[in-house]
Amino acid sequence: MKYTAAEIAAHLQGEVVGDPALLLTGFARADLARPGDLTFAENEKYFTRAVESAASAVLVGSGFNSAAKTLIRVANPRVAFARVLPLFFPERAFAPGVHPTALIAASAQIDPSAHVGPYVVIGERVVVGPRCVLEGGDHIGDDCSLGEGCHLFPQVTLYPRCQLGARVRLHAGVVVGSDGFGYVFDAGRHLKVAQIGNVIIHDDVEIGANSTVDRGALGPTIIGRGTKIDNLVQVAHNVVIGEHCILVSQVGISGSTTLGNYVTLAGQVGLVGHLKIGDRVTVGGKSGVMHNIPAGESWFGYPAQPDRQAKRMIVARDRVPELIRRMADLERELAALKRAIAERTGDVPADSSTPASAGDAVDATPSEPPRA
Repeated sequence: MKYTAAEIAAHLQGEVVGDPALLLTGFARADLARPGDLTFAENEKYFTRAVESAASAVLVGSGFNSAAKTLIRVANPRVAFARVLPLFFPERAFAPGVHPTALIAASAQIDPSAHVGPYVVIGERVVVGPRCVLEGGDHIGDDCSLGEGCHLFPQVTLYPRCQLGARVRLHAGVVVGSDGFGYVFDAGRHLKVAQIGNVIIHDDVEIGANSTVDRGALGPTIIGRGTKIDNLVQVAHNVVIGEHCILVSQVGISGSTTLGNYVTLAGQVGLVGHLKIGDRVTVGGKSGVMHNIPAGESWFGYPAQPDRQAKRMIVARDRVPELIRRMADLERELAALKRAIAERTGDVPADSSTPASAGDAVDATPSEPPRA
C-alpha cells in the first residue's frame, strides 16, 4: 500500500507540516523504521527517537516541529495510530462460500456473502448473517444466530442458542455457552444444577483467545455492546456486563455479578458472585472484589477497597518494620527505666541482675566424685 502524506492526513483529519506529496509505503516503530515508513510519537522522548530514525514522516500531536521530517499533526496521536494501521496492514479478505469439508445442517441459513471455512460444523436452525467469517474448525451449536460481519477465528465453539450481534469477533479457542458452574450438595455428593439459559453478546464485542463465557442457569449471560475482553478471561453464568467495558487478561467474574457501562477490570482481578459494579468503575490489577462498588470509583487491593484507603494501608504496611524497631527500642528503654527506679527505691539490690528463666536454670549440685 502506498499513500501520500496528504492522503493520510485527510484520512485522519489532520494536517501536513512538510511535504504533502511525500510517498509513504509502511508503518513502523522508530527503531525499526526504514525510508518510506511513517512512525508515531506521542511525547518528547518518542519524538526525539522518531526524528533520529530512518522514518520519512512522523505522526504527532500539536506542539511538535521538525526541520528534518515531514509531520502529520492530529488531535489525538494514539487514536490516529489505531486508525492509520489498517491502511498499511489491512486484514485478510475471505471469499464468500462454503468449504466442501464443512458440515452444515439442512435447516441452517447461511447468507451467500458469508465465508465458512474447512471442517466447520453448523447445527440445526443456525442463522449466519451477511459477511460473516467462520474460520477452520469452528463449531456452531443448534439455534445459534450470528449478526452481520461476525468473525470467528479457528476453533471457536458456540453451544446451542447463543446469540451474537453484528461485528462480534471471537478469537481462537473461545467457548461461549458452556455450562455454568452450578452444584448443590446432596447426600454426600455434588448434584449438578442444569444450566438451561443462554448467552447474548451484543454488537462490536471482541473476546480474546481461550476466554470462556458460561450460559445462564436460568436466563441469559449478557455482554454489552462494544465491550472488549482479553485472553484467558472467565465470565460465569448469569453475569451481565454493560457497554464498552474493558476486561484485561485472567479476569474472573463469578456468577450473577452485574457490571455497569465503561467498567475497567485490570489483569487478574477476581469478583465474587452477586455483586453490583457501577458505571465507570476501575479496579486495579490482582484485586479481589468482595463488595459492591458505587459508580465512578477506583478500587484495588486484596480485599479490594477504595484506592485512597488502599494507598493509606500500603503506606502503613511499609512502615511496620520501622515501627517494630522503634517499639523494641522503647521496650528496652522502659526496662532500663524500671530498673533505675527500683534501684533508687530499694526494691532490688543495686547489683542485682535479671534472674535466669526456668529454661536457663543450672543444676548447682556438686558433681559426684569419681569412684575408686
